[in-house]
Amino acid sequence: MRFIDRDEVARRLTYEKCIPIVREAMIAFSRGETLQHLRSIIPLAEGRLFGIMPGAMASDGPFGAKLISIFAGNAAKGRPSHQGLVVLFDPETGAPVCLVDAGEITAIRTAAASAVATDALARPDAGDLAILGTGEQAVSHIRAIATVRRLRSISIWGRRIEQATALAAEMNTELGIPAVAAAEVPDAVARADIICTVSSAAEPILKGAWVRPGTHLNLVGSSHAGPVEVDNDLVVRSRFIADGREGVLAQGAEFLRARAAGLIADTHIVGEIGEVLAGTIPGRQSAEQITAYKSLGHVVQDLASAWALYAGD
Repeated sequence: MRFIDRDEVARRLTYEKCIPIVREAMIAFSRGETLQHLRSIIPLAEGRLFGIMPGAMASDGPFGAKLISIFAGNAAKGRPSHQGLVVLFDPETGAPVCLVDAGEITAIRTAAASAVATDALARPDAGDLAILGTGEQAVSHIRAIATVRRLRSISIWGRRIEQATALAAEMNTELGIPAVAAAEVPDAVARADIICTVSSAAEPILKGAWVRPGTHLNLVGSSHAGPVEVDNDLVVRSRFIADGREGVLAQGAEFLRARAAGLIADTHIVGEIGEVLAGTIPGRQSAEQITAYKSLGHVVQDLASAWALYAGD
């Protein structure tokens, strides 16, 4: 049994490597070539969840599961919010062959998936990025989006301005891209044509009235039914693309709230990102259209990334 720890994942699973892996995994998912159940989430206590995600990359391919805890309070204490393991099984023998640190894979592949969606749905000239949130996904999303778009500016909002300021300084130094902290969300998104919501907000922090025409959004922070990051107006106004239709219909909080209000129907999900990537449905239809990618995450993203590390690709 091999173990691939957090440091090895961070060193080897670069965004240049992970983005195409996730892209192909989502195309396969939308084609029905992968096998998986909806994630099972067990609430442990306030702000604490345990998730179980089984799946297979193909009926005769590598298979396994992700076991992960999500402790929202960890970020304030300098600990990862997502911790766990990806367990890989050999498709030939059925034997468990590898354990991989799931926290680091989750951080990288989630941002890689948003980068895939941004590349497919954002305007080609989009380059002003707004990040709402200051946790580990904020850092990973900045790095991933910078891989697929030439960024002109980065604006960061967080509930604690000092954290947003520190992150802006770090990204400015690392990437050489002008980065600033914003005291209020409307200020953060005023110029943005790419917005990533990566917060732990329980109620909307972003309103449709603040978002410019032509903007692309990655809605990432809420991964289960309940907490929402954006208001109903923004959901209604957007061309809404799911990472997986079934998952969003069951667990996509922002979509579910707008539907419960009677503002949209299930058909408001125009398709899955894998369908856009495969060319079976159109993505952005005009320069003025607002596009939204709802990310819940899929175990095939984890399995494909982990298997690439195990197989030595």
